[in-house]
Amino acid sequence: MNVWQVPAKVVAVKAAGTLICLLLVLYGLLAGDLRALILAGVATVVLAAVTARDVVARVRLSADQGGITVVEGFAGRRRIAWGEIERIKVDERARYGLRTTILEIDTGDDVHLFSQYDLGEPVVPVAETLMRMRP
Repeated sequence: MNVWQVPAKVVAVKAAGTLICLLLVLYGLLAGDLRALILAGVATVVLAAVTARDVVARVRLSADQGGITVVEGFAGRRRIAWGEIERIKVDERARYGLRTTILEIDTGDDVHLFSQYDLGEPVVPVAETLMRMRP
C-alpha cells in the first residue's frame, strides 16, 4: 500500500501561522484596533481550520491493488476502485512567474486534485506510481 500525506513541516508552519495570527488578535484587543482585530480574527479562523484539516486528515491519498482512497470534504474519505478512474493526469501551469503542478484523478463525476504540499513529494512520481499500480 502506498500512502501520501501532508508533510509534518507544512502542518507545523500552518500551526505557527495560526499562533501568530492569534497573537495579532490579542494585540488588536489590547490596542483597541478594530481593523487589526477583524483581519487577524478572520486569518486566525481560516488558518486554524486549514491546520485542523491537516491534522485530522493528514493522509490525502493512498493506493493499493483494489483502488485508491482520497480525502473528500473536510476530513471524509472516499474509496475509488481502479475501474471507476477514467484518467490520471498531471497538469502543469505557469502563472505570474510561478510553476504549479497538480495531480488530477478524474472519476467522470468528480475530479480530485492534489498538489505537492498535499502529497509530501513531487506530483509526477506519484502519478507514475499510480499508473503502474492501475490494472
